[in-house]
Amino acid sequence: MRRDGIGRARPRRGLAWLAGIALAALVGVTLGLGPRDGRAQTGVDVPAADTGAAGTPPGEAAAATLGPVTKLPLPRYVSLRSNKINVRRGPGQIYRIDWVFRRAGLPVRIVDEYRDWRRIVDSDDAGGWVFHSLLSGRRTVLITAPIAELHDEPTLASPVAARAEQGVVASLIECEPDWCEIETGEISGWVRKEAIWGVDPGETLPD
Repeated sequence: MRRDGIGRARPRRGLAWLAGIALAALVGVTLGLGPRDGRAQTGVDVPAADTGAAGTPPGEAAAATLGPVTKLPLPRYVSLRSNKINVRRGPGQIYRIDWVFRRAGLPVRIVDEYRDWRRIVDSDDAGGWVFHSLLSGRRTVLITAPIAELHDEPTLASPVAARAEQGVVASLIECEPDWCEIETGEISGWVRKEAIWGVDPGETLPD
């Protein structure tokens, strides 16, 4: 049985099989990754406060469309770069660690910037401040529907290539207003946007 929650699908030419992962018939098994979002709460406490003039002051959301530091759109989607990322209460190492994300590739949303720190939220609107180098610009999505059908084409009339379970993280390949093409391992297909998190309604990719 597959460990990524994806069912059987047609091979994708030119891609190698993931080591140790076997195809299942249409529906995979639940991910053995603990919490759906890979997030753990901590009790680490670090006092003091961060000060400075660059970017948006701590605790205030950026009012502009573009981030004050990067000049990139706010909010915007990115993904986690590693399997252990401390999420702090404020933009600095002196702030308390509220969460630890333990799932590389998980999609998150940047909602604020301050110097080298980015305030992020996940699909449950939980999050905080992380150092910018711990984030990747690679776009991914999280399956939020109990079962998401991956179609050969962006239409309900097209054949179902695979089914993915809730909690699966997949790479985002392309998006139309109501559909996105996603890929994990050798599995790919088009999924309805309401079944995933990590892309805005009506957003198209590439632009």
